[in-house]
Amino acid sequence: MLLHHLNSQNLRLIGLYSNLTITSKHYLFKTREAVKRYVFRPLLLGVGKAIAPFSTVGNKPVFSNAQFSWTHLLEENAVQIKEELNKILLYGDALPNLQDIQMEQHSITTDNKWKTYFFYGFGKKATENCAKCPVTTSTLEQIPGLLTAFFSILHPQKHIPAHKGLFKGIIRSHLGLVIPGAGDQCRMQLDKQTLHWQEGKAFVFDDTYMHEVWNDSNDIRVVLLIDVIRPFKKPFAKINKGIIDLIIGSSHVKEAVGNHREWEAKFNKLF
Repeated sequence: MLLHHLNSQNLRLIGLYSNLTITSKHYLFKTREAVKRYVFRPLLLGVGKAIAPFSTVGNKPVFSNAQFSWTHLLEENAVQIKEELNKILLYGDALPNLQDIQMEQHSITTDNKWKTYFFYGFGKKATENCAKCPVTTSTLEQIPGLLTAFFSILHPQKHIPAHKGLFKGIIRSHLGLVIPGAGDQCRMQLDKQTLHWQEGKAFVFDDTYMHEVWNDSNDIRVVLLIDVIRPFKKPFAKINKGIIDLIIGSSHVKEAVGNHREWEAKFNKLF
C-alpha cells in the first residue's frame, strides 16, 4: 500500500516536472522570439541597410547570374544533383519539416508540407547527409562563402506567406530541380517581381526583400536553396563577416544545429 502510494506520488511529481519543463521551454522560446523580433531583427535590418551600398554586387532584389560564376557550376551539375535528390526522396516521409530544425520558422510554416534535407547550415556541415550526395556536396564546396545549403521540398498546395530575411550580408540562390505544373502554379513573388523556377536553372536574389511562395500544383516542388556571404568592399567585408559570426554563435543557430544532428543520427539508421 505504501509502495503504491509512493509510486503514485513519484508519477505525479514526474508529471508536474514535465509540465513545468514544457512551460519553461515555451516561455523561453516566446521571450527569445520577442527579443529577436523587437531587438535583434531591427538591429540586423538597420545594419544591413547601412552597409548595402558598399556591396560589390549592388542592392537589387534579383541579381544577374554573371555576377556569381558558381551559378554555372550548379547548372552544369543539375542533372546529377537531381539524381541524388531522387534517392533521398525515397525516404521523403522521414525528412524533417523546416520548423522541426529551425523553431523560429513556426511564424511562416506549421504543417508537414515544407520538408528539408540539409548539407550545410550556417557553415556547419551535415557530414552524413553530405556523404549520401557526393556530387551535390562537391559542387557546393566550390562555392565561395557558402553558409547554408539544403533541398527545399514543397508539397502540393503549399503556400509560404510573405516574409523577409534578417540580414543583407547574406545572398540566396535557388537551383530548380523538380518544378511541376505550368504557368503560375509554382512561383515566388519577390518585391514587385514574379519569379518562376526552371529545372536545371539557377537564380540569385536578396531575401531581405518581401517574398511569398506558392506551389499550387499537385506534385512536389524541389529547389536546392543556397545562402552565401554577400561580397563587400573593404572594410565592410570584415564588418559583414563579424556580424555573420555573431549570428552563427547565437542560440537560434546552435539550437537548430543540435536539432539537425539529432534528426540526422536517426535518419542515418535507415540506411
